[in-house]
Amino acid sequence: MYNVYVLKSTSHGSRYVGSTEDLETRIIEHNQGRCRYTKGRMPWIVVYSEKFSTLSEARKREVFLKSGKGRELLDKILTNK
Repeated sequence: MYNVYVLKSTSHGSRYVGSTEDLETRIIEHNQGRCRYTKGRMPWIVVYSEKFSTLSEARKREVFLKSGKGRELLDKILTNK
């Protein structure tokens, strides 16, 4: 299974969207400063995730969530939690 995930920086409030096959390991990498974009905004928490059976589906969803319409959808999803 492949995951599309949304992280939120607890120190800056910024959001990050990514995809991975191993979500737990990927979160650890983000919080250890091993990812360029997220390095200066640690710590990160997972605020949303979705599972897909193929990498292609996950990447398409990741690209959508990074688009204008996708960001609007995430804003709605995350404010209703």
